[in-house]
Amino acid sequence: MKIDFVSDVACPWCAVGLNALEIALKRIGDDIPVSLHMQPYELNPDMAIEGVDASAYLASKYGLSAEQLAANRANIRARGAEVGFNFGDRTRVWNTFDAHRLLHWAGQQGRQRELKHALLRAYHGEGRNPGAKDVLLALAAEVGLDVEAARAVLESDAHAAEVRQAEAIWQQNGISAVPSVIINDRHLIQGGQPPEVFEQAIRQIAASEGGTAKP
Repeated sequence: MKIDFVSDVACPWCAVGLNALEIALKRIGDDIPVSLHMQPYELNPDMAIEGVDASAYLASKYGLSAEQLAANRANIRARGAEVGFNFGDRTRVWNTFDAHRLLHWAGQQGRQRELKHALLRAYHGEGRNPGAKDVLLALAAEVGLDVEAARAVLESDAHAAEVRQAEAIWQQNGISAVPSVIINDRHLIQGGQPPEVFEQAIRQIAASEGGTAKP
């Protein structure tokens, strides 16, 4: 079974959704062979490299009051805790394009899934800049990638065209919110759903499409 996880490092619900999906896949175990692919999406494609204050930006973009913003953050923290993700303080919103370029390259090295988790933890858990080269290189080393090869990617425009093309394809196929989980190129699940939702959907789709799901 092929699963595409369309998301942005800047998206807190993507951290919730990915952890929930990982729990579902762990529960399924060897019942259903799965290949999981991280796909790029930018919530803030025009964001300046230096970033902006998170509270001011989110309040302006979504029309939220300070009270609403605080309530949303408390809700996300609670949902994250349910799936083992610890949210910290995210004081700024940054550009994530270089993170997506590095993720594309990491996929070619067999370390994309690990790097995605590391990026989400760094930003949403620790408040680090997922667009900063030093942060990206440190995370690359953390997940076992060749740091000098990663540096070469970041200091060039490598994989920029591939990331832009992938983003355009997902948008052309109607993806306008993340996380979006696409199963076998046909079935869409959106949002930071609980593990039970992902597990049930994967098992049902596998059964209906001749997969190896057990009763």
